Amino acid sequence: MRTTQQMVEEQVQRWQLLNKEKREPVKGISVVTISREPGSGGRIVAAKLAQSLEFDLFRQEVIHQMAESANVNKRLLETLDEKGINLLEETVSSVINEHHLWPDEYLKHLMKAIGVIGEHGRAVIVGRGANFILPPENCFRVRVIAPMVIRVNRLSKEFNLSKEEATRRLLRTESDRRAFIRKYFNANVADPLNYDLIINTANMSIEKAVATIRCAMTA
Repeated sequence: MRTTQQMVEEQVQRWQLLNKEKREPVKGISVVTISREPGSGGRIVAAKLAQSLEFDLFRQEVIHQMAESANVNKRLLETLDEKGINLLEETVSSVINEHHLWPDEYLKHLMKAIGVIGEHGRAVIVGRGANFILPPENCFRVRVIAPMVIRVNRLSKEFNLSKEEATRRLLRTESDRRAFIRKYFNANVADPLNYDLIINTANMSIEKAVATIRCAMTA
């Protein structure tokens, strides 16, 4: 299987190739951010949405790798021209001012990595606070949720866990995500005002969730 490092390098090479080809820009919204409650099916929704839109999918693990490595961050910046770099710097400065942040090295790299993805467009980004980084007018911000009992049942079935262990795992993951957003963006990950659309998968299939997002994007 490919390592995260290999996936990042492949993405960089893809961007460089597309820059040479000077492809037509996407009309309308070209980036979707997906925030999700654990067990809500958000990762699957993101994958299906990216496939449907023919966008690149950036999972949390890949974004984290981009932010962890200074060398990777440098490679990402090499895919932008001078105009793109200037726009990226404006985006980062705006986020810092808006949320009153004192960014450490990780957050600086994270904002640049997600900013680079935003500049290239044609992307679905999962987690890592992308909806707090990219300008709301340039992306469509989705949060995927479901009632706790449904999420526990899904996790229990998927990983063959007892209900008690599934509940502990969900609560731990949910707590970690809330703490991450609070620490780095001084925000509440569950606040509906931080999103353009909230999808409840309790009574909605993955296919309907994807169709709903696509419909809302064009609206």
